[in-house]
Amino acid sequence: MADSKPLNWRSKAITGGVNRSPNRAMLREVGFTDNDFDKPIVGVANGHSNMNPCNAGIQPLVDRAMIALKEGGAMPQVFGVPTVTDGIGMGTEGMKYSLISREVIADAIETSVNGQMMDGALVVGACDKNMPGGMMAMARMNIPSIYVYGGTIKPGVWKGVPVNLVSSFEAVGAFSAGKMSREDYDGIERNACPTHGACGGMYTANTMSSSFEALGMSLLGSSSMANPDGEKADSAAASAKALINAIKLNLRPRDIITRKSIENAVSLIMATGGSTNGVLHFLAIASAAEVEWTIDDFEMVRKKTPVLCDLKPSGKYMMTDLHTAGGVPVVLNMLLEHGCLHGDCMTITGKTIGEELKAWRSSADGEVIRPWDKPMYAHGHLAILKGNLAPDGCVAKITGLKNPSITGPARVFDSENDTMAAITANKIKAGDVVVIRYEGPKGGPGMQEMLAPTSALIGQGLGDSIGLITDGRFSGGTWGMVVGHVSPEAYEGGLIALIEEGDSITIDAHTLTLSLNVADDVIAKRRTKWKRPAPRYTRGLMAKYMKLVGPATKGAVTDM
Repeated sequence: MADSKPLNWRSKAITGGVNRSPNRAMLREVGFTDNDFDKPIVGVANGHSNMNPCNAGIQPLVDRAMIALKEGGAMPQVFGVPTVTDGIGMGTEGMKYSLISREVIADAIETSVNGQMMDGALVVGACDKNMPGGMMAMARMNIPSIYVYGGTIKPGVWKGVPVNLVSSFEAVGAFSAGKMSREDYDGIERNACPTHGACGGMYTANTMSSSFEALGMSLLGSSSMANPDGEKADSAAASAKALINAIKLNLRPRDIITRKSIENAVSLIMATGGSTNGVLHFLAIASAAEVEWTIDDFEMVRKKTPVLCDLKPSGKYMMTDLHTAGGVPVVLNMLLEHGCLHGDCMTITGKTIGEELKAWRSSADGEVIRPWDKPMYAHGHLAILKGNLAPDGCVAKITGLKNPSITGPARVFDSENDTMAAITANKIKAGDVVVIRYEGPKGGPGMQEMLAPTSALIGQGLGDSIGLITDGRFSGGTWGMVVGHVSPEAYEGGLIALIEEGDSITIDAHTLTLSLNVADDVIAKRRTKWKRPAPRYTRGLMAKYMKLVGPATKGAVTDM
């Protein structure tokens, strides 16, 4: 824990002393009185936005947190944080801003909090990049901070069957293949998102919020609550109280975010069947906290952690079902009992995670959360593959598959849009290995998610019979024999750039390899002819991102 300092040692630079009277004068205009200048100033990063259901229900949570902070003796100062929504941008040029928004969010929070020398930060967000962006900022600033998740959406229902956002994407493929009626196609779209809240399976938003409980930076039990339910607002108030205590203790993110706590978070991701994006984001969070953590460490955790939860996208149940079954704390207690969780890691409450878990039950319900001796899978689902196609590594989801290996002819596309055109024209056949390249961090730019093509293939009934590799990313809603984050990426001259139509490619989860089955001399000849494509952007945010961003295997961060 950091050395003790006055509660407002940072903001004192703004509010204290005779020579600071102009600063005090401005603060009076936003509600400060004579009795408030000795109170800690807490920045409340507000991700509210009515442009998407994920963030449209955040404002009531912010309001409750602000009240609790004032009641606890702090001076909360709210500021806005930008957000984009993957589900809306998916399959469009706007999707390229998704991963970039993670960096923008981190930069925005750092700018607002450090620019006003605030003493603590409470970040509220709900969409996929809100969580890692906020956590990266917390780790950089290293002042007492807590994350408040906006909550999950509740599932919709169409003809008695639960549906969600991913159901809409899968319906595109089913409809284009003639396997779904127009009535069902429209009915799913109209009923998939019935409330406010983030996408309702163990997709990226719920993966990251759940892992923050394991990391120790969010309150236990908070990540599986549905946004519309009153307990979510109560949790926001409780989070504010916990932050005030952390400020008094001078308990900071880097006291909490350690190699051991990141291992806890990754263990939770494996046990719940979480998103491939968890790999990318925890590499970035570790980098921001200056914690030694590499892509190979995910494989270390995978080998010892079973998949305990039967959750979408490859399973049956939704986040609200996990909440009914006891939530993340049940899973954490099971991991702790079987030596897969470091119980001595500090949390934002000032207690260790082992101490906090004593207040929560640890019994699996047997359906949503399986018993330890009857897991969904004996080992984790996020595998790190290497080979001549990915010497630096790549990430594969290997559960929910009938056969975790495939060798087939390459179907090569230089963009997601070209791929979708081929899929909707029914040009992809069982046994093919689809290659989507020039969608990496620099090549995209922005490493957009491939939910549209993967969902369309699943809708066509090809989820178990084709492979797909990309230097881009996947949505947390993706499943199948899919391999993302291939590094080096095509734009940097990675071997994925040299694949030609019909080449034999092998994806093998048994041997953890990704291979292009082409002779070395042939590859060498192709390399002499390869030229880097012209950048897709030359000005603005995209161009700046291309110049700064690092490889996916290092978290695709911009400040290394």
